[in-house]
Amino acid sequence: MLVMDFIAFNLAYYFLFLFRFRSGLFENPISNVWIITPALATSLYWIVIFALNGRYKPLYGQSRLDSLWYVFKTTGFGILIIYVILTFSGEEPLSSGKITYFIYWALLFVFAGGARFLLRTVQHHLIIRGIALSPTLIIGFNERGKKLLDQVQRFRTMGFQAIGFIDDNGEDGEYKGVKRLGKITDLERIIPEQGILEVLIALGKHDEELTERVIGICGQFKVNMKMMPEVQQLIYGQVRTMGVHGMPLIEVFPDLMEPWAMHLKRLMDIIISLMVLTFNLPTIIITAIVIKLESKGPAIYSQKRVGRYGREFTIYKFRSMVQDAEKYTGVKWAEKNDPRLTRIGAFLRKSKIDEIPQFFNVLLGNMSLVGPRPERKYFVDQFIKEIPLYSRRHNVKPGITGYGQLRGVYDASLEDVKTRLSLDMQYINNMSISLDIKIMFQTVFLILKGKAQH
Repeated sequence: MLVMDFIAFNLAYYFLFLFRFRSGLFENPISNVWIITPALATSLYWIVIFALNGRYKPLYGQSRLDSLWYVFKTTGFGILIIYVILTFSGEEPLSSGKITYFIYWALLFVFAGGARFLLRTVQHHLIIRGIALSPTLIIGFNERGKKLLDQVQRFRTMGFQAIGFIDDNGEDGEYKGVKRLGKITDLERIIPEQGILEVLIALGKHDEELTERVIGICGQFKVNMKMMPEVQQLIYGQVRTMGVHGMPLIEVFPDLMEPWAMHLKRLMDIIISLMVLTFNLPTIIITAIVIKLESKGPAIYSQKRVGRYGREFTIYKFRSMVQDAEKYTGVKWAEKNDPRLTRIGAFLRKSKIDEIPQFFNVLLGNMSLVGPRPERKYFVDQFIKEIPLYSRRHNVKPGITGYGQLRGVYDASLEDVKTRLSLDMQYINNMSISLDIKIMFQTVFLILKGKAQH
């Protein structure tokens, strides 16, 4: 898509140039002009606009008309930006009235839309032949699951390739060549083994607990989850479904932020992290020296934590405890007034200076400035067993600060974890740039008051 778009954008600019300066329809034609540089510059502009609007995602489930409509909207948005910028700047390099903008829009739509239409047509024929389908599991070896398989096999253009059924009930068997591979407890093994990308949940309304367990386990992996709604939900409009050739499915844990907002969030993470690390360089050096002088061990403490999609990463902090703090106590939560803290460590915790190295994690892309706090796998495995939907936290990047820290929740028991999870859910379900900014300002305010939670 990127390569075809690049060609399409350059073609659109070239034909606009011919229309404006070679057609004879306008005055002051230019005889000699270098168009390669502006053509490449505008192509880069359009690629950014398309990327920010999420136009480089997989096309599975998207019709050719949908592709054209999205190109129409995105190019229209981009043309509006160009019009506003040129109007306020007083420059109109390729314009002789508003008609040129509409011609450019039409050319972009023809070339970029035509490229998407062609690509979707080729993909359609490849999928019909069973090429490049997404490995898919169906949860529920029952009538609903079998009906779902019928639809999946009938409408291959959705891009699903059923690998097997998963169900706690019944004996091993198969339906239309697709076997029951195991129980729900086998999901953690089967998903990575089979390279599963899609999970379709076809459990009944009396299987709520099983559904929660499935969602909890699958939430640890980078898989898309969809489930069949109940008839009552469809009748009373309690859920919004995506139609799959007459087969309604609810997307589980969809991305709630628009693509442009996600990119902006990442840009904020990078800029603010660079500023914090630069301005705090003297603090970083002095803190590292003081820690080394007071106690044995490294100044920077590293530990494995669970991040987005259940992937482990190494988190960095200034060491605030004695060396090998868990050697005699075993794995345990940090506590208020923790006896394992060093003298400087207690100050680092209260002032939040111990968190500064985590801005390196943000730069590396393992964390964000705002999000659920990352936890160790030892605890995550326990929480998922006790709280099936705990893995919902792993659909977003963990953060340095978040709702839990603002509300003063300290993980000291399972009830505290549930409370923090509800706060994390509030954040995830309402994610926005404005909310991130609000949380960051509130965090700074609490740090200055000395009341920020660890």
